[in-house]
Amino acid sequence: MTTPIRTVMSPARYVQGKDAITRLGEFVAPIGRRPLIVSDDIVWGLVEDAVTAGFETAGLGVERVGFGRFATPAAIDELVETIQGASADVVVAIGGGSAIDAAKAAGHLAGIRWVSVPTVASTDAPTSALAVVYTDEGEFIEYRFFPRNPDLVLIDTQLVANAPAKFLVAGIGDALATWLEARASARSHATTMAGGLPTQAGTALAELSWRIIHENAFSALAAAEDGVVTPALEALVEANTLLSGLGFESGGLAAAHAIHNGLTAAPQTHGLTHGQKVNIGSMTQLVLEGAPRAEIEDFVEFTTRVGLPNTLTEIGLTVDDLDELTAVAEAATVETETIHNMPFPVTAADVVAALVSIERLSRSIRAERGLPEPELYVAAH
Repeated sequence: MTTPIRTVMSPARYVQGKDAITRLGEFVAPIGRRPLIVSDDIVWGLVEDAVTAGFETAGLGVERVGFGRFATPAAIDELVETIQGASADVVVAIGGGSAIDAAKAAGHLAGIRWVSVPTVASTDAPTSALAVVYTDEGEFIEYRFFPRNPDLVLIDTQLVANAPAKFLVAGIGDALATWLEARASARSHATTMAGGLPTQAGTALAELSWRIIHENAFSALAAAEDGVVTPALEALVEANTLLSGLGFESGGLAAAHAIHNGLTAAPQTHGLTHGQKVNIGSMTQLVLEGAPRAEIEDFVEFTTRVGLPNTLTEIGLTVDDLDELTAVAEAATVETETIHNMPFPVTAADVVAALVSIERLSRSIRAERGLPEPELYVAAH
């Protein structure tokens, strides 16, 4: 029997700051001399001048290929062919989580190095050694794991501030789950995405992310609404991206992300961000583990004030949609899902019951604390 190990994974280098995009060429040059940039037309229109100038200063050519909406198997395979046709030695993904995941997967298959350049702080995916693969419709298919993390993660906080604040809110939803899942994984001694038992470092970083979010979220969101970079915004970006990324990968995932994956099976949720669906997973996990009432009340109040959903109503479902809720629960509890990292057995029936319960529970807490009633996020956002 193999002796269990504890391990931490991380990107080789993390760079964050105002106007950091102007220095991308400087940091890419030591990694590869024939970069292929992956970026959709909208993002490229925002960064082309800064990236081109920086690459030229570093003596690098600028070759860019567009990207669609999801990291699908076909999109990944097509990107592999493009990499090989360009004889690229490093793929540089600039944009959202799906473009970054596709570049990671394609870079691995092509045998070259890869760089993540998120232009929003909406997920913790950029730092990790895994990719989430979806169908063309946005339904979860699988995780793909790689032997190493990105060689570079670079995030320009001015770009984050310039983007709609809803992306920062989504990142908060994704990152809040990191601590809830890491503490559950620590209790159950579960195997993490890094391939070992949770480390003290991974668990501590997950908790640090949670604390920094609570201390800085509202000030950071105010700064983002004004399009300015402040210390609070810098702190939130680091919590959403680096700390949450290291925390989930080396601290462990549990029910929240499994329920997110299950929710992708419900067409009503396809207009939601990753973080919005994850927040429903976090709320459901708190119910599954019988968390103290005070903790649930605080979670509902904080996430409501930030602008995240914590009821079925907000994600286009109702307590009467039992067929959809059952499909979600069955997808969330397949044998390979991380929900089985919870420190107790969880069945599909348990998940359905918890999902149904969050509607009345969240509504009652909102009423008690004078918070707004739920509205449909798919329509409103």
